[in-house]
Amino acid sequence: MSRPAVVKALWGTAVLILVAGCSSGGTEDRSGTAPPTSSPPSASASSPASASPPGSSSAPAGGRVTVAGTLTEGLKSPWGLAELPGGDLLVSSRDERTITRVDGRTGAKTSLGEVPGVVPGGEGGLMGLAVRDGWVYAYLTAESDNRIVRMRYGGGDGDRLGAPQPVLTGIPKGVVHNGGRIAFGPDRMLYAGTGETGRTGLAQDRESLGGKILRMTPEGRPAPGNPFAGSVVYSYGHRNVQGIAWDAAGRLWAAEFGQNTWDELNLVEAGKNYGWPEAEGQAGREGFVDPVAQWRTSEASPSGIAYAQGAIWMAGLRGERLWRVPLSGAERSGNPQAFLTEEYGRLRTVLAGGGGRLWLVTSETDTRGTPGPGDDRILRLEVN
Repeated sequence: MSRPAVVKALWGTAVLILVAGCSSGGTEDRSGTAPPTSSPPSASASSPASASPPGSSSAPAGGRVTVAGTLTEGLKSPWGLAELPGGDLLVSSRDERTITRVDGRTGAKTSLGEVPGVVPGGEGGLMGLAVRDGWVYAYLTAESDNRIVRMRYGGGDGDRLGAPQPVLTGIPKGVVHNGGRIAFGPDRMLYAGTGETGRTGLAQDRESLGGKILRMTPEGRPAPGNPFAGSVVYSYGHRNVQGIAWDAAGRLWAAEFGQNTWDELNLVEAGKNYGWPEAEGQAGREGFVDPVAQWRTSEASPSGIAYAQGAIWMAGLRGERLWRVPLSGAERSGNPQAFLTEEYGRLRTVLAGGGGRLWLVTSETDTRGTPGPGDDRILRLEVN
């Protein structure tokens, strides 16, 4: 069934329950041997943990996704998503340079206007969003660089954003590999995933902000406890990080695009080297950290991730599916499962909404999709 036909069918029913192993959601073994989402037998993270570390719980190997409905539709090149106090959402348009407020109950949209200084092009534009203490933070492509800015929002100004104030400038920009995801961690520090802009050497250069995960104070200064003195660099050796999330124990996870072979889900630790461009996927090489899970690029091309119900949930662009990776502490407790395969097209952003609820943003209007009626949309998911 085509994606538009499936969407039409969903509107005629209350919910659609997709279980791993069904024809639309299961992991397909195209090689006739091991599924491509499984790690090579020789890799250190090739098998699920046999026992959970003390104080941790193990997510069931199998999960379930229920599409509870569509919150809103008609979005153009949506990219970043952040939840406001009270449950409403902010969504950025990469190419339109705008931020829209979406009512978390009714889906009604209110434009907050265009963000000054954004210069869209290629994979750059107005990307990740985060909210903290009356500020809206945005990762954007400017004339000369990628940067993080913040804008006052709320209070007496109503539905208006204040003027952008620079938080961090000088992140390399390019036609591709601009990174763009930002989020506040459990430590109240601001984290950002960046890309190496196609200049692979930047990923290993600790003096560059490209191909890194950055950690900073809300004002943009190097966060206390960072691994390299006077630097916002937290980890390096990344190709293009567009997904960051924390599990219940406060561990940082990140998804990134591979080149031609393996996309990755990594457990990120301060000061560690994640291998690019010397290693892609599970290389087993000394000095580099291997991913906890990997996928063929045709099945993933991951963007946003979220943590819910003991698992990492990862949105796939080229793969057009939502991946579930069950966790047991710092390891997998089962193989990744695919849901919603080719039913809503390209999937850009996933955000945890509390309990077993996720918000999922499609990405058919980003110049690489095939938009249908209603695209793009924010879906309500219930997961376990």
